[in-house]
Amino acid sequence: MIRTAATTPFADQKPGTSGLRKKVPHFRQPNYVENFIQSIFDALDGFAGQTLVVGGDGRYFNAEVVQIVIRMAAANGFGRVLVGRDGLLSTPAASNVIRKYKAFGGIILSASHNPGGPTEDFGIKYNIGNGGPAPEKVTDAIFERTKAIVAWKTVDGPDVDLSRIGETKVGQMTVGIIDPVDDYAALMETLFDFDAIRALFASGFSMRFDAMSAVTGPYAEEILERRLGAPAGTVINKVPLPDFGGHHPDPNLVHAKDLYDLMMGPDAPDFGAASDGDGDRNLVIGRGQFVTPSDSLAILAANANLAPGYAGGLKGIARSMPTSAAADHVAKKLGIGCYETPTGWKFFGNLLDAGLATICGEESAGSGSDHVREKDGLWAVLLWLNILAVRRESVKTVVEKHWTEFGRNYYSRHDYEGLDATVANALMDELRNSLPALPDAHMNDLFVARADDFAYSDPVDGSLSKRQGVRVIFRGGSRVVFRLSGTGTEGATLRVYIERYEPDPARHGLDTQEALRELIANADMIAGIAARTGRAAPDVIT
Repeated sequence: MIRTAATTPFADQKPGTSGLRKKVPHFRQPNYVENFIQSIFDALDGFAGQTLVVGGDGRYFNAEVVQIVIRMAAANGFGRVLVGRDGLLSTPAASNVIRKYKAFGGIILSASHNPGGPTEDFGIKYNIGNGGPAPEKVTDAIFERTKAIVAWKTVDGPDVDLSRIGETKVGQMTVGIIDPVDDYAALMETLFDFDAIRALFASGFSMRFDAMSAVTGPYAEEILERRLGAPAGTVINKVPLPDFGGHHPDPNLVHAKDLYDLMMGPDAPDFGAASDGDGDRNLVIGRGQFVTPSDSLAILAANANLAPGYAGGLKGIARSMPTSAAADHVAKKLGIGCYETPTGWKFFGNLLDAGLATICGEESAGSGSDHVREKDGLWAVLLWLNILAVRRESVKTVVEKHWTEFGRNYYSRHDYEGLDATVANALMDELRNSLPALPDAHMNDLFVARADDFAYSDPVDGSLSKRQGVRVIFRGGSRVVFRLSGTGTEGATLRVYIERYEPDPARHGLDTQEALRELIANADMIAGIAARTGRAAPDVIT
């Protein structure tokens, strides 16, 4: 029996670049989840009798919301829901399931790399039929509906047993509980030379993969240890926990410091890697060699032809605007297109669907390809393993040879977290107002060549996205980028991206922060960060 419940709108349900994210107690407000889910369904057309994919990263409140979505999908007319066992699906695996089973779309429950727990973060994101995040026209329609919603629909009944693979009925709708790993692992076998990687491990190659008590654990254990023959114990923190073991599941040098320290120590394995809360980000470290996400994207693109799935070459490379230009040098040498997009994986979807790009990446530890329509942490790790298995060189050697061939982009991101939103927005407004006066300005022996507020015109559908971040570009190609992040749940995070291109191999061994010292000083001079925020230093440097 379908039940209709009266409700009133909430004013704060505008999806960001990765869906709606708030603290768990906020989502627990009566009708809050139901309003947003109903608004998603109300904003869509043509899904009667179609398939919806549902799953998440297992964080606190995941299982309860899965049950809500199942009942509401049944009431709204979906014909089938596919759910990962125990309500789990990594974000790239969910994208694959949507594509493989030709689903109408999917609802992914995750706050990605943000912490989890009873008072921590939760998120709801809608992905469209190509497997990728909903474009702005869809998220805008969802938001408009949240402001006018008066009722939501559900089917009353007992919870579905999410632990048992198989099918059941909720109302007139079929619910299929599927293994969350099988389809994804099968896809990886079509892309990479598993025999070569097995031979690499058999030769004594050692690895440490930190799943950060998040959703990638079961995927990494199945693929790395069972299918590729890595020794038992290669994958650590492999059991997904609702609070991620009390840790912050962001694979950066702050929150994965134990892995970094291991890889820089005397007993380091050959290769270290990690993934985040929902499995879409990655960290790659060789023995004595951290690989920045921007460099990783460039190196993966330059060597992708070593993997069977990319042996025919790349159609193009896409990167987000704040990501370093390292991949641009690769694209130029390969003679393929290179696309600079706003931050947010949804902007890559059109390029991938149109066949303009094969590999995409963001500086925030996200990279992926046209195999799905999300970034994919474990995919990046497996491509690195394929490259190492073929080249039989260390990560450090691969990186240094890449710099020699293409030049080095010294690059760093400085995050100022938890800023008062009013202060942060005022800082960005003043930056935008100062843009006309910046060209030809002289700062610490550097001259500003141009400055702008990045806008993106989609080459496929012609849509225009404005105010995507302030860029200050110096003569010679160095640059500083300022942007407010859209992935947090409280306050504001100012991200400052600093980049210097160095073609001379003799100068590739500098400390990154020292190499960027003048640009870091220029960034504060331009934006007045210390004076405006009261912060003498960033909270996180990556």
